[in-house]
Amino acid sequence: MTLPLPPRTRVAVIGAGQAGLSVAYHLHRRGLEPGAGFVVLDRGPDAGGAWQHRWEALRLGSAHRVNDLPGMAELGLSFDTADRSRAARDVVSEYYRRYEEAYGLEVRRPVTVSAVRDEHPLLRVETDHGSLTAEVVVNAGGTWGSPFKPHVRGEEGFLGRSWTTVDYRSAEDFRDRRVIVVGGGTSATNILLELEGVARSTTWVTRRPPEFVDGDGLAAEAGVAAVAVQDRAAREGRALPSIVSSTGLVATPAVTAAIERGVLVAHPMFTSIEPEGVRFADGSFEQADDIVWATGFRAELGHLAPLHLREHGGGIAVERGKVLRDPRVFLAGYGPQASTIGANRAGRIVANQVLARLG
Repeated sequence: MTLPLPPRTRVAVIGAGQAGLSVAYHLHRRGLEPGAGFVVLDRGPDAGGAWQHRWEALRLGSAHRVNDLPGMAELGLSFDTADRSRAARDVVSEYYRRYEEAYGLEVRRPVTVSAVRDEHPLLRVETDHGSLTAEVVVNAGGTWGSPFKPHVRGEEGFLGRSWTTVDYRSAEDFRDRRVIVVGGGTSATNILLELEGVARSTTWVTRRPPEFVDGDGLAAEAGVAAVAVQDRAAREGRALPSIVSSTGLVATPAVTAAIERGVLVAHPMFTSIEPEGVRFADGSFEQADDIVWATGFRAELGHLAPLHLREHGGGIAVERGKVLRDPRVFLAGYGPQASTIGANRAGRIVANQVLARLG
């Protein structure tokens, strides 16, 4: 049962994933109470953020690291010691649910935010369960609901099935089928490994040759560089570059073995899609029953459109989470704060700025 929305709150936090819960924890710890002080709105049916929607076969450790939330250690919980035989989506949902309950965050779900409008000096947050006004809005909606799929000539005539990462549920959906997986990130390689021995054939296609990073040390160094690149883009209001373009792919033992078996052999991006497959620049043709677009995501910001926050560069200018065009709006888990490279520190930074804004 969805908790009712108060007519007014000081801070509206949109999204209860890693970034949203981190911000809510710090707001609560610093004295704001759920309801009058802050409200967390989440459209998911359960706790767990985007992880609750991921495919069953995905395990902790096989994808991007899930960082512990602030205060999670005090509850005796840690993803580093979690059961890796269970589906990652189940573990994350369970831990986040226990976290929300233990710290009394009173997340309202499922509640979908449709628009945020200016009612100076307040902001009106409109949802499918009514509306409320707030002094500050923290958008922590993440990216899961906005998968990116590039347009390719001829795709409307494809006779097979087209999927995004969001649609992917099980390798069994592709048994004995010819599958093309597009994308140069961790999701693409995970899907290819799962399809091995199930699909009739798999072909891996990437926009640029994949770069494999050898070892955690180099991966961490690349992650620092990725944060810097994202931070510059966010400050300048440009569209955000992909994380993997800066970090590369970690050559885990499973990935290395798959390369040696010939499972992870990347082909250049095809130039067109035909009814029964794809055509490459050299004229060669690959038949396909399915195309899986593991081509990343874009931040979900459509509900903020009424505030006209975008810059000419296509993005929203953000500095340490604060939107430069409107100091009442903050983005948590955006750009350099993306959850794959740690949204927890960002949650504290955003919460401190929100409290300073509230005076």
